[in-house]
Amino acid sequence: MKSPIDNVAGAPANVRHPLPLYAQIKASLRDRIIDGSYGQHARLPSESALMAAFGVSRITVRQALSDLENEQLIFKVPGKGSFVAKLRPFQQMARLQGFGEAMLKLGITVTNRVLGLSTVAADAHVAGRLQVPEGSPLTAIRRVRFTDGEPISLEITYVRRVLGERLAREDLATRDIFAIIENDYGIPLGHADLAIDATQADAGLARQLGVAIGAPILRAERLTWTKDGTPIDFEYLHYRGESFSFQLRAERG
Repeated sequence: MKSPIDNVAGAPANVRHPLPLYAQIKASLRDRIIDGSYGQHARLPSESALMAAFGVSRITVRQALSDLENEQLIFKVPGKGSFVAKLRPFQQMARLQGFGEAMLKLGITVTNRVLGLSTVAADAHVAGRLQVPEGSPLTAIRRVRFTDGEPISLEITYVRRVLGERLAREDLATRDIFAIIENDYGIPLGHADLAIDATQADAGLARQLGVAIGAPILRAERLTWTKDGTPIDFEYLHYRGESFSFQLRAERG
């Protein structure tokens, strides 16, 4: 049987690594919390087990665990050990994935409320992104996404009408559009272009997301391309600023 410590990769710690030993341990544990190897409320290996796995002192292990606690990724129970905290929902920018897919890996339950699905004329911006003539008929899909029963985002998705007519027959209240496009329609997705900024909730956003007017909102535009280079899905994404984040690891060189 595989023991919990088998999930801790990178052992022993490398004294020649540019990061201090405690930071290496912290990064290793953090990666496994983020990717779901250690689920919510899972007990981390004991200090002694971490010491043995990484070949370091107890003070080094405790520094790594203290940093993780300061980041609110773990919590400690006296006499019992360290446990994974409930994660604030986030999505990795380096990987193209649907919201439901990303939350599933964090152990977070996602439900959707479909506000509407309609045919609209493409304005200049959306038409340019989807590479269709301005005024072309598009399908607009409006959904509120919930995590563990709380509203977290309002999404407005635009697709060409022929695709929209197919999506209108799907269960958009329970499924990611990305999953439907790839798994049901056999259209492989390639990459997405993402632009992010900050704004404040207007009356409509405040009502749908359960926040005060003027509350901080994380806003994103995402254009998704098929593997063969065709723009297929353009979205305006609005997230509650205090409840969601995007994350990206940037490598130097």
